[in-house]
Amino acid sequence: MVPHSQSSSLQRLHGVEKRIVRVLELAGAVMEELGNSQGPRSDAVANHCREFMTAIKEIQTTLREEIKSACEYRPFEKCDYNARIANEICVKKLEYVIGKLDAIQQNIEQSTDDI
Repeated sequence: MVPHSQSSSLQRLHGVEKRIVRVLELAGAVMEELGNSQGPRSDAVANHCREFMTAIKEIQTTLREEIKSACEYRPFEKCDYNARIANEICVKKLEYVIGKLDAIQQNIEQSTDDI
């Protein structure tokens, strides 16, 4: 049986996955708007960008909390090596995703400053 804290952590990570999909949809909507033959509607672009930035910040916060929680959580203390290594690999993957999201946010901020 899955412990309660682990279950809620998985639920939070599932929510992050859904927000990442939404962020990609927003990025696509902005690209479509910018490619509009009649020119982009600034209000639509601004709304999409605002929602995008809010979602990115929420994703980063949740992932940081999950990484911190995963580092504190030691379910495999008196268990086998493979399970512990799998847990550490998951933490590294989450750290990698946060790094990529930070880079995306910096690119957005730079492009916003250029406009």
